[in-house]
Amino acid sequence: MPIPGNLMTTAMAVMPHRDVERALQVALSLDIPFWPQLPLLNYYEDMYVQASEHLPGIILNLENRTLRFSTEKFIQELPEVLSRFDDPALFDISPEYSAVYHRFLQMDFSDRPAIRGQLEGPVSFGFNVQDESDRPILFHDSVRPFLFEFMAQRVNVQLRRLKTLHSDAFMFVDEPGLQFIFSALSGYNHLSARNDMEAFFAMIERPRGIHLCGNPDWDFLLNLDLDVLSLDMYSNGEIFVSYTGAIHRFLDRGGRLVWGMVPTNVEPFEAESVDSLEARLLGLWDRLAQKGIDRDELVARSLLSPATCCLVNPDGTQTVEKAFAAIRALSQRLRTRFRLG
Repeated sequence: MPIPGNLMTTAMAVMPHRDVERALQVALSLDIPFWPQLPLLNYYEDMYVQASEHLPGIILNLENRTLRFSTEKFIQELPEVLSRFDDPALFDISPEYSAVYHRFLQMDFSDRPAIRGQLEGPVSFGFNVQDESDRPILFHDSVRPFLFEFMAQRVNVQLRRLKTLHSDAFMFVDEPGLQFIFSALSGYNHLSARNDMEAFFAMIERPRGIHLCGNPDWDFLLNLDLDVLSLDMYSNGEIFVSYTGAIHRFLDRGGRLVWGMVPTNVEPFEAESVDSLEARLLGLWDRLAQKGIDRDELVARSLLSPATCCLVNPDGTQTVEKAFAAIRALSQRLRTRFRLG
């Protein structure tokens, strides 16, 4: 399994920086670096916009910062896109859509244990992008299968490119929308959702995983054929650890868990310390140990990260950067506790 564990650090990609080099410097401060997504720099850096590149039917308005979908445009553009399905350039992120990604691709990561990329997932994208009738495109039976296949190809192409930089590259599929797909209010049949997600990940090359900050159907997520799950454990850890059986099976398959433990919003961050966060995390692990999950195995297959992304702090980048420093400190303390060097 190329994804490390042993309480090394990584983070989610969306950052509040407007300076590419500073954002990369902060990302590089963690054990497993990633290329940051900087929507405050420009709208192309928005995670939904980056995922939309070359998708037929997309209407991108940079001035108004809107991303819409036209069914008529989709029908018109689909044949040309299908004719290029063997072209990796169709699915990769261009320099126009991410200056940060292409700066990342120029770097040397030979001294790192791994590197990571990411792409917005089809469920969240399909919920967020609406057609001419203000209907989420996820509900279009004629569009949804193509959307899932298109996004799978985008993940695969990025992963292959990152693997030219480091053999142990892996990907997060960002899926905040997964917390809604099993809701009766979503307008998306939960059986279809399960089948679609299973088929989607079957199309994605390994290592493959999900990041989300919400509170989804944990049993469903842990039983998907994934290699890594990145979660907001600061907010949802108490609920998550109640799924002991599914967690046990996930770890037995070799899965990695990314414990998002340091809040990035100003008020909760200032209310915590490395001591309090360590106590909270150890408490969650104690509950799992009491239910039969081996502590050493859990630690060996765990990474640490900030709990969420954050673009809205009044202090801009300061608290986010403090959160990155805190997760490094928490990692070092726990690695010393568990004699990981």
